[in-house]
Amino acid sequence: MMSEELEEPGYVVVIGAAGVDSKGRANVPLTLGSSTPGQVRVSVGGTARNVADNLARLGVDVVLLTAVGDDDSGKQVLENAAEVGIDIDYVIVSPDHRTSAYLALLNEKGDLVMSVDDMSVMTCLTPPVINEQRDLIKEADMVVVDANLSKETLATVVRIASRYKVPICADPASTLLAPKLKPLLPKLFMVTPNVPEAKVLCGCSIDDEAQAITAARQLVNAGVDIALITLAEEGVVYATADASGHVPAVVTQFVDSTGASDALTAAVVFGLLNDIPIDEAVRLGASAAALTLSCADTVCVDLSLELLYDHLMI
Repeated sequence: MMSEELEEPGYVVVIGAAGVDSKGRANVPLTLGSSTPGQVRVSVGGTARNVADNLARLGVDVVLLTAVGDDDSGKQVLENAAEVGIDIDYVIVSPDHRTSAYLALLNEKGDLVMSVDDMSVMTCLTPPVINEQRDLIKEADMVVVDANLSKETLATVVRIASRYKVPICADPASTLLAPKLKPLLPKLFMVTPNVPEAKVLCGCSIDDEAQAITAARQLVNAGVDIALITLAEEGVVYATADASGHVPAVVTQFVDSTGASDALTAAVVFGLLNDIPIDEAVRLGASAAALTLSCADTVCVDLSLELLYDHLMI
């Protein structure tokens, strides 16, 4: 009888890209058309996988719904996720596609100069696949998606989650993918663009903190409950129906910007799931982003709740 009264632990479903990141950081200013000395690192990545990884390290039960190829990279992604504690039972392994790959070129300061991604395996995440996982979404505490999903698949996720009143957090992933989210804004609980992505979603100029807050409020007026806009080294702004503000970036040694926004998203989601007020949740996010910026890997392998609070911006 007692076991029947125990409440099942909650979980978050993260849906989107998982793959392998190859990142080259130059030691000196880049020269186009020529080789530049630097360091090249390969690690697991993908927006959805990064968010899931960060959530798992913060102690959240997380289910990853993604697709990988039946190849060595896919095995690497799955093995790493399992080691972290991510539920990979729902991952599609396709014999007909390559595992997603992301190739990034960073300048000597660690800033992204350009990147190329190969996400063809994401076509495996179709609306029928999402419909098959209706019950998984229905019972979740929150769903996090990235815009690497097709428009049709995103719409299906949002429709199902909205029907069962499960809050949805969406990451635009890139300026080219961000337009997919525009028609879905009224149904989203939270959206987490950077400045270029926010410009696409809002259709406005964002040249300073004040304009960023205005853009965040515009997203709230469009129907989003919480809008976060990351400002790189300037921190992050946020807006809700009742409040808005700016959280400065936590001072840190800058190594690599890849994955910082995913860490911020995960930490804010963690905070909201634990009823932490939005301003403190965003500060936790800024702390997670700073820790990730100081790591060469896409996810800070030492991430923990204790570490977040040690670096919390008061």
